[in-house]
Amino acid sequence: MSTLAHTMMTAARSSDSGLAGPGGLDRYPYAEAPAASRVGAPVWESADPELGRVGRRAAGSRGRGLHGQLVQQLGQMIVSGDLGADRPLVPEEIGQRFEVSRTVVRESLRVLEAKGLVSARPNVGTRVRPVSDWNLLDPDIIEWRAFGPQRDDQRRELSELRWTIEPLAARLAAGHGRPDIQQRLSDMVEIMAHAMGQGDGLTYSRADAEFHSLLIQVASNRMLEHLSGIVSSALQVSGGPIAGCERPTDASLSHHGRIVDALAAGDGTAAETAMRQLLAVHPEVERVVPAPREH
Repeated sequence: MSTLAHTMMTAARSSDSGLAGPGGLDRYPYAEAPAASRVGAPVWESADPELGRVGRRAAGSRGRGLHGQLVQQLGQMIVSGDLGADRPLVPEEIGQRFEVSRTVVRESLRVLEAKGLVSARPNVGTRVRPVSDWNLLDPDIIEWRAFGPQRDDQRRELSELRWTIEPLAARLAAGHGRPDIQQRLSDMVEIMAHAMGQGDGLTYSRADAEFHSLLIQVASNRMLEHLSGIVSSALQVSGGPIAGCERPTDASLSHHGRIVDALAAGDGTAAETAMRQLLAVHPEVERVVPAPREH
């Protein structure tokens, strides 16, 4: 095993940052309330009683302090439908409910406004915006949707986007010989193989995420690179069959290796085909998009 592989696996095991593995974050339990109950002012008491203090849910805060934790809580409640469209959000009520200062509430609402989840207007106040206004490519919103009532739709949509982005990225990457990047990709496959043998899912998922991110970067298309966050988010919200990458198998590992070989050979067609086959490892995915055709 290479020094890089050993370092990455050691870091994964010793990590104590408060982040759990993919799908393992301590999340707000989404209540699928009937539509009729989602009108008028927020009824905070209907939420999980354990949310009475934001600091109790630090595991899902990504280490961003109280305002980051509040963003997480409110964002999940909005995306889940607990706080429906056009609901008024009164800063004073939020502060009292979650026991945080006005400054924390104000900063949190600004972040949610930047994501398109809420709007603040003079003489109207802050209200929840409809889904059509949300920035659905925002990594936080992707995660919140993937673990809420819309989980099936979110995973299907992510799968369809990956089928659009990654085969093209693989084809383009084969035309941009970068020995340093190709070596890094080979290293990631080695790490994934060793992690799979050790049953180390966390290290496998981290190496997998870096593999796909590097592949998009080496495609040398800035617009595709801008979308790399979608792929990273898709790999992080595991728990459903989005792609073969999520369940380490000999087949998925083999397809990763074939992609690396195709890049080294400068064979764009082979790289694209291998990526399509990787994304279709699971039968469930084939119902979303057609199985790849051999070129």
